[in-house]
Amino acid sequence: RLAGYQVTGVFMKNWDPLDEQGACSIDRDCEDAYRVCQKLDIPFHQVSYVKEYWNEVFSDLLKEYELGRTPNPDIVCNKHIKFNYFLHYAMDNLGADAIATGHYARTSLEDEEVFQQKHTKRPQGLFRNRFEVRNTVKLLQGADLFKDQTFFLSQISQDALRKTIFPLGDLTKSFVKKIASEHGLHHVLKKKEACTAFPFQSMGVCFIGERNFEKFLLEYLEPQPGNFVSIEDKKVMGTHKGWFLYTIGQRARLAGLKGAWFVVDKDVSTGDIFVAPSTDHPALYRDLLRTNRVHWIAEEPPAELVREKMMECHFRFRHQMALVPCVLTLNQDGSVWVTLVKPARALTPGQFAVFYKGDECLGSGKILRLGPSVFTMQRGRRREEGAKKEDADKVEPAT
Repeated sequence: RLAGYQVTGVFMKNWDPLDEQGACSIDRDCEDAYRVCQKLDIPFHQVSYVKEYWNEVFSDLLKEYELGRTPNPDIVCNKHIKFNYFLHYAMDNLGADAIATGHYARTSLEDEEVFQQKHTKRPQGLFRNRFEVRNTVKLLQGADLFKDQTFFLSQISQDALRKTIFPLGDLTKSFVKKIASEHGLHHVLKKKEACTAFPFQSMGVCFIGERNFEKFLLEYLEPQPGNFVSIEDKKVMGTHKGWFLYTIGQRARLAGLKGAWFVVDKDVSTGDIFVAPSTDHPALYRDLLRTNRVHWIAEEPPAELVREKMMECHFRFRHQMALVPCVLTLNQDGSVWVTLVKPARALTPGQFAVFYKGDECLGSGKILRLGPSVFTMQRGRRREEGAKKEDADKVEPAT
């Protein structure tokens, strides 16, 4: 018994290393988890969701890249695999009353209250019955704000949150390492964290592991050659193997050209990737985006947003980025327009806009559309001013 609970350890296998070339650390990870359970003298189980992960996470990832977007598999995996298939396995097969995960996050429930929650399915629909009696559970940021992982939990259901405990929520990463060290779990302390959602030179996809991203993606997607095009003068600067290998804000290595160039936009219809010659170029900054239908965690949608059709809050679209003040405008289909107080760098279609009020994570929506960049707006103003001056010059003085 740990902290008064009867605990069982479960290891999820979500990727088959035989599916593709390259090293995979799944067997080593499983052995590490087993050794922890042995040390703690608790039962150990393994479950496989290889098929479900392929169908609901990896296939979606490939489809998003083909559409020219940059997906976040970690958020999708939590929604469909860990807090859906695994949660039901724990409840139905192991007879568990709750699940506990190592995310740095908290909820509005005390741990003992989790066990008093009945497992009830919420009605589906855009607007729930506002007279329905319910005790919704809020998702709150972890005490260690630098390690806070509510970003990755922003699509999980209210049903799952009711039955989840986050033992690390009130702890800092350094304190957790100290506890692990004191209990002889040194093999776990040496493990490297490899989950990220951005496709730079090398990346770790949730449950797949770290590998060369370009080589990995080209095993599943056909090369789609195209041109790098300067956003400033539309001059062709070089060629690429596929728009899906680049994300907005990423440095693009252009053969034979000096200086650093950065991806600012993509045109999937032509295969062009637009680049700019500096990391803080105005073409990288925008202050408007639209999501798909937002997944709200506790209140669906928040009462203030329904009542006023607008709501002030904060958002981020990358883990650990500083929260950005914004105003949400609710659309009839449940999507929102997000207007930022000041332009943000490298807003990226396919990523999730995750919304916060205070320390509460309200939910998230996938970014589907972007407003014009600061560069586009500046050029538009210059053209307008030029046209006005031209018109003024044409007006002959009165005689």
